[in-house]
Amino acid sequence: MPLLLTAILLGIVEGLTEFLPVSSTGHLILASEIFGYQADQWAAFNIIIQLGAILAVVVLYWRTFWAVAQGMLKGEKISWRFAMNILIAFMPAAIIGLALHSYIEVLLGAPEVVAVALVLGGIAILVLERIIKDHDVVGVAEIPAGRAVAIGFIQCLAMIPGVSRSGASIMGALALGVERRTAAEFSFFLAIPTMLGATTVEMWKNKTALATSQVGWGLIAVGFVVSFIVALVVIRWFVGIVSRHGFQPFAWYRIIFGSLALIWLLAR
Repeated sequence: MPLLLTAILLGIVEGLTEFLPVSSTGHLILASEIFGYQADQWAAFNIIIQLGAILAVVVLYWRTFWAVAQGMLKGEKISWRFAMNILIAFMPAAIIGLALHSYIEVLLGAPEVVAVALVLGGIAILVLERIIKDHDVVGVAEIPAGRAVAIGFIQCLAMIPGVSRSGASIMGALALGVERRTAAEFSFFLAIPTMLGATTVEMWKNKTALATSQVGWGLIAVGFVVSFIVALVVIRWFVGIVSRHGFQPFAWYRIIFGSLALIWLLAR
């Protein structure tokens, strides 16, 4: 497959899946099996183009971030609570991710793990949607600090490829009493420092390879732009779906797609 076409396809996959509870990393790993490209050559690419999807959050919620920044300068407690909740929820991923980085990389080469995690994650979402009824927290700034930290630890489950960072953080928030829209938006905002940190580590680790590899900065730019444009559309659609139908459609997608992927991987 031509390199440019692969970059575009991966950008679409990233933009479609980064903020849905279906695991963008898992889909990118399975994409390497389906499209037949060499996954190790595209590993840094897959991490860095996540910034395109993150930029979509910044663009769509710029008024929120601007209001928070102004409020912090004015000393408003609600703005400081908003920022602190994002920061303290990010810390577990930063610490655990650095400590377990080498183990995580091993799992990234196991597509069967992704398929199983997709199925189990879908079942977990269906169960949680059925048993969780009380949602008393509305608004990111209103999440108690202890719950924000707990959501951060739950997000770390996504270090297993196929679990889904957004899925873990959203369902963790729901389990801790955060209402659906707030849980989804908190996951969006939490992705910004989490993905910035992961991308910084990946760029530093691969700085020499990126300068000489076929999959260099030009293709990364293509994937970045594509993931940004696709994520702009997906985020708005996702919030609307969640508000009306909850997370069950994504749970069933995970179960069906994960099962088909596992059958294909074992049968080939």
